[in-house]
Amino acid sequence: MINVGIFCGGYSSEFEISIKSANMILDHLPKDEYNAFLVRVNEKGWFADYKGETLEVSPIDFSFVLESGERIVIELAHVYIHGDPGENGKLQAYFEMKKLPFVNSSALSSELSFDKWFCNQFLKGFGVEVAESYLILKNSHYNTELIGEKLGFPMFVKPADSGSSYGISKVYELEDLQNAIDEAFAEGNTVVCEAFLKGTEVTCGVYRNSEGIHPLPCTEIISESDFFDYEAKYLGKSKEITPAGISEKLTSQIQELTVLIYQLLQMRSLGRVDYMIVDGKIYVIEVNTTPGFSKESLVPQMLDCADISIGEFWTEIYEFERKQFGI
Repeated sequence: MINVGIFCGGYSSEFEISIKSANMILDHLPKDEYNAFLVRVNEKGWFADYKGETLEVSPIDFSFVLESGERIVIELAHVYIHGDPGENGKLQAYFEMKKLPFVNSSALSSELSFDKWFCNQFLKGFGVEVAESYLILKNSHYNTELIGEKLGFPMFVKPADSGSSYGISKVYELEDLQNAIDEAFAEGNTVVCEAFLKGTEVTCGVYRNSEGIHPLPCTEIISESDFFDYEAKYLGKSKEITPAGISEKLTSQIQELTVLIYQLLQMRSLGRVDYMIVDGKIYVIEVNTTPGFSKESLVPQMLDCADISIGEFWTEIYEFERKQFGI
């Protein structure tokens, strides 16, 4: 059996969500094919949960030693960290340099898709519709009145370089804009202010196996909150409809666009693209290379709708990645 370390945790506010996602994946992997275990990442190091022991993993040769003296070497890494240092491509860059095979998009793809502003501007260059936006750099000069005049109210204010659901605000009045920007900067080093799109929110998963790239059924999101924030995502304060209650034509267009974005960003493994449909026009909100995969998450709902078991899903992805790496 191949030793698989599922890297989770990380440095962002979504540490615990990442652990839930990783455990969900671990619980469904076939035990007779993969010797899989969690590797929790925090600012003190990497720590494997292995047969009741917690053991520090060497970043040099990706091994750890049990109390019995047995040495385990990670042969395949699965990066499932929401935020820094996984979703933003840092671990992938290190693994690429050290030639450790991994499951997730490449460092370049992850870093580009992770930054909401850069990703949307990149896609805009290929004719993909995105919301009007304004980028603010840390310690730079900006004028909230001019931002308000450009984008109008309400608007969204988000940390652009953070995979977290924290720090996102929907701002209705100019007097609240500065506080929203400050909250976003608490989660990231750049902030994007984005024009509000009023319409139907839809998301679509996509993945690659040996047979090609496959879009999953679309999910429509109706949030009980003012928007699809942390509580709506993870605390059940949203209604999620799979398949989405949109026309077959729109569904097909979104699935085709999702596959195109997957290709343009040179993504691998699993991805998810979030959209807003306004008067029949499809706008990209953001791209996720490490979408949530806990029981409350959207992709497992899409898989259930497509009648794909979670174990089968990840096994197909793993087998494709192993062929690419020759392991």
